[in-house]
This record gives sequence, C-alpha cells and structure tokens, in this order.
Amino acid sequence: MQTATCKDVITNFNFIQKCIDICPASVYVDYIVQNIRKQVPFMPNPSTYPYRRFPTIQVGAADHAARGTDAVKQELHALCAGSSKTVVTVECYPGTNQAEILALFPHAELVIHADDLAILPAELDAKIEHELTDDPVFGIMTTWQMKNFYPEEALCAARGKIDAVTDGLVLVYGVGASLVERADITIYADITRWEIQLRFRKGQDNWHTAMHDLPQRAKYKRGYFAEWRWGDRIKDKLLPVFDYYLDTTSAGDPAIVPGAAYREALSKAAAQPFRMVPYFDPGVWGGDWMKTHFDLPENGSNYAWSFDGVPEENSLLLDFGSCVVETPALNLVYAHPRELLGDRVHARFGKEFPIRFDMLDTMHGQNLSLQVHPLTEYIQSHFHMHYTQDESYYLLDAAGEAPCVYLGIKTGTKPEEMVSALQAAQNGGKPFPAEKFVNKIPVKKHDHVLIPAGTVHCSGADTMVLEISATPYIFTFKLWDWGRVDLDGKPRPIHLEHGAANIQWYRNTEWVHRNLVNAVAEVYTGENGTVVRTGLHEREFLDTFRFTTSSALPVHRNGSVHMLNLVDGTRAVLRSKSDAFPPLELHYAETCIVPQAAGDYEIYSPDGSEVKVILACVRN
Repeated sequence: MQTATCKDVITNFNFIQKCIDICPASVYVDYIVQNIRKQVPFMPNPSTYPYRRFPTIQVGAADHAARGTDAVKQELHALCAGSSKTVVTVECYPGTNQAEILALFPHAELVIHADDLAILPAELDAKIEHELTDDPVFGIMTTWQMKNFYPEEALCAARGKIDAVTDGLVLVYGVGASLVERADITIYADITRWEIQLRFRKGQDNWHTAMHDLPQRAKYKRGYFAEWRWGDRIKDKLLPVFDYYLDTTSAGDPAIVPGAAYREALSKAAAQPFRMVPYFDPGVWGGDWMKTHFDLPENGSNYAWSFDGVPEENSLLLDFGSCVVETPALNLVYAHPRELLGDRVHARFGKEFPIRFDMLDTMHGQNLSLQVHPLTEYIQSHFHMHYTQDESYYLLDAAGEAPCVYLGIKTGTKPEEMVSALQAAQNGGKPFPAEKFVNKIPVKKHDHVLIPAGTVHCSGADTMVLEISATPYIFTFKLWDWGRVDLDGKPRPIHLEHGAANIQWYRNTEWVHRNLVNAVAEVYTGENGTVVRTGLHEREFLDTFRFTTSSALPVHRNGSVHMLNLVDGTRAVLRSKSDAFPPLELHYAETCIVPQAAGDYEIYSPDGSEVKVILACVRN
C-alpha cells in the first residue's frame, strides 16, 4: 500500500479546510476525505457495513483519464502539437466555470467566447419570461433551443475569423461553442446539477442573464425549466461524437478522458447494477435519522432530504484506476436508454428515467407540508410535462408516540369548507385544522402508503420515508405549511389555487384504507424466502415488490429497469447467475439501479441473515 507523505496529507487537508470555508453544508468535502484514505493506510472495521456516500463504478484502464489542472493542460498540449492549425471547440454545460476552462489554453492564436455570440442577456431574459412565469417555484418546460439565441450573422462572423487563421491554436469555448461548427477537436465540459446548485448558493448567477443576485429558488427554477434543458439537448447531440470529456465538477481540479473511453465506460455501466452518488440537504422539517445512520457531516442543522435515486440530478463516479471522473447520471440515460430502461420502457418514456427514489427524514423533526400533486391532464396543460408525480411512502423507520401519515380526505368533508379554512390560514387567520379534514393514518416500520396524484398527503414527524415515485419531482402544490417559515426566515410558497384544482375529493377515509394503505399481495413463498407486491395503485405506472430472504431469491425481468433499496438487514448482494456482471453489494438503506441489459439476477444474503429489499419497476 502506498503511503502518503506528510506534505501530501497537509496539502489535502488545507484543501479540505478551503472547501469547508466556501461551503460548509456541502458533503463533497467527504469525497476529498475518501481520496486521502486511498493514500494513507486505513483499515475499516470489517464487522460493519456503513452507508457508502461515494460509490464508484470500475470502468476503464489507468491510462484512460487524468485529473488535475497540470495533467489536463499536458493532455491538451499534446493534442495541439505538431499541427500548423488546430481548432479546438469546448462546449460548456450552463453552470461550468468558464474562466477555469480558458486558463487551460494559455497560448491560443485566436480565442472566441461563444457566449459573446449570443443575443444580449436582457434580450434572452425577455424571450423566456413567459415560460419562467412570475410564480416563485413553477415555470413551463421550455420550447426554445440553444441555437435560437445565437444570430446566424454572429456565427458566420466567428467562422470567418477562424478561417482567416493559418497557423496555431484556435479556441472556441463557452455555452453554444459547438454551434460555430469549425472544430478539429471537440471537448465537452460538464458539471453535475447538484454542484451547480451549490454554486448558486455561493452566489453564482445563472448563465447569460441580466438578472443578478436572485434568490436561490429563482436560480434553480431558471435552470430546471430552461437552461439545463437547452444544455441537455446539445449534450445529447454531442455525446456520440465528442473527442474528449472534461469533468469540471470539482472546482480547480478538472479531469479529462478521451471520448471513446468515456463512451465505453457508460456502455459498461449500462450492463451492470450500479449506485449513484447521493446528496443530502437540510430543510425546515428535517430530522436526525440520516445524520445518525449515514454518519453525515455536522451541518449545524438537520438533513431533510436524501437524493439517492434521481438520475436527472445524481451523478456517477467512473473509476478509471488512475483517477475517478464524476459525471451526471443523466448522461447514461441519454447514451444508452434502451439498454438501461428496456425496449418497452424506452418506447413509452424516451430518454427519461421514470423512477425516482429519495428519502424524507422527519425523525425528531416536524411534519412535511400538507400537499397534493397535479393530475396528468393538469401537468400536461399547465407545465408541458408528459406525466405526473404519482408516488408512495415506504416506511424505513417510525418512532415516537404516534408516527403517522396524513392521507386523503375525511369522509363527510365539504370541499368549500376545507378550501375556505386553508385560505383563511394562509391569510393569517386561525391555523388550518388538518385533523378535521385530512385522515391521520398511524404507521410503523415497513408500512407502504400509496399516493396517486390528486391525493392530499404528507408524512408526519418521527418518520423515515423512502419515497418511491415517478420522476417529475418539483410539482408539489403545498396546501398548508403549519404556519412556519423556511430556513431563510421567509414563508415557503403555498399553491392553494393549483392544489385545490387537483384534490380528488372522493378519496375519503374508506377509499384510502381500502386502496392506499398496505395493499400487500403475496407473490411467492418458498424455502428461500418470500416476495410480496406492495403496490402501487392502478392509477400509477410503477409496481413495487419486497423480497425477503436469508439465502437467495431469483429476480426475473419484466422488460423494465429496476430500482432497489435494502430496507432491512446489513447487506445484500446482487449477483448474476450467468456471470453477466460483477456482484454488487448493497448496504442498509442504499439505493441501486439494475439496467434491463444486466439480465436476470438474484438477491443473496452473504451471511445468512434476513434481508429485505424493495424493488420498483414500470409495470407491464
């Protein structure tokens, strides 16, 4: 084992302190700690199986990637040497630090900044004003393309300047750089959405806007509804053809990998079970279960959310041996949708990953906001989304005197009376008497509560919820937030008009108990264990199954990608009976994805103790 020198350790810890000073809530600091542990002798306790916050996927040879500014510069210099003229295009995802990219090319004969070819920021703001709306949370999914913001005369002028150069390096970089269409070498500079959000919180503005110092919520809304969609469309087009992939997620520490090696890495990931990099965030209602069970860094508050199964926002750590490259998991969806999702699911959803796992921690915390999700026709007509957020709550844990879930409308409730009480509470009147109008359902560990769109719901305090849902995940209409303010001291937005238009009033007490609470059906019982179907409701396109075994249970495919979480037991192993992929060990509460291309597999308990795994898929 190679041992780091004192200088190495001190340098790394200085960098860690710098990261802490910049962003104390960021758990990416732990990634650097993980790297130090690779250098300094460290022996984990073999009797424990901790939750792993930075899972990697072994994908390539050590000479396929390089990390660090100097190493990247060296690679780029070698690319451009020996040619009288080389045009290098660096297409940047909105949110990348373009100054860092420019610094990688100190000796260019001509530099063209693609952002300068776009229309003026104020003009762009005006074009998308209608889609962003004046709502603090919701916009409309953009119909614009990136090319709509680049006048053809500006692109032609840039091409003319490039054509006039006869010798040396020509650099075209920035968002929309590939629209100039003059590249000898194309580099794609990428960044994860979570890192973009962290940079928003530290003061970074949105891309190419005249509106500065917006609230973080407004920055996220512009990213979600507009600029990330523009960037994704260019990314999808370039993924099969770019020459190099540049990972810019770690500030000041880029990594580069040849396009062919990067695409091969994604191909390997699409044929085996894998975990994504989770991230955690505080919230006003948050608890302390995850902080205790996952050994999360102290953040001076709590952790309300864990996002462990959201490919649109989570990332992958691709381990090339010499270094680890971080990349948005969404890139895998774009590159290999059929292998990942299965033909049947791809035919229905296209290049969208339709399943989402996240965790909601209210242990020693507070109730979530009382809320409802839009019906399919409502989200289509109002927000240009194809399908809605049907979901369910699987109880990983429950404690306290009376853990509960609020679910559905009490029998006998008059809609106008409930809406009037909600409106009065929102206007500063009496607090909304939730228990007068909404069913309060007692819950315990391993209960499963189904929540088709249109159902009023929230989890109560002292629960740890694994939320299993469809992917459109920000369309939550808050009806009542218990009279509290957010972590920034401001009231959280309430969307009573949207919410009231979607409440399904027929889902009363009897209907809820008959259809939504522990609708469990036995699928298989044998000497190796049991399989039960735990949902979801017939209005929801997901199915969920719980596997319980002390030995091994086979999992047969139904033409759909699978998403799993180990909901009980210390560890389970997913293994292919045909050795189609290397075994994947899953620790308690960890989420993983099993692509359809991985084939049949089994859930195995390596030490003979009982394990329970919840599995979600798109039903036939």
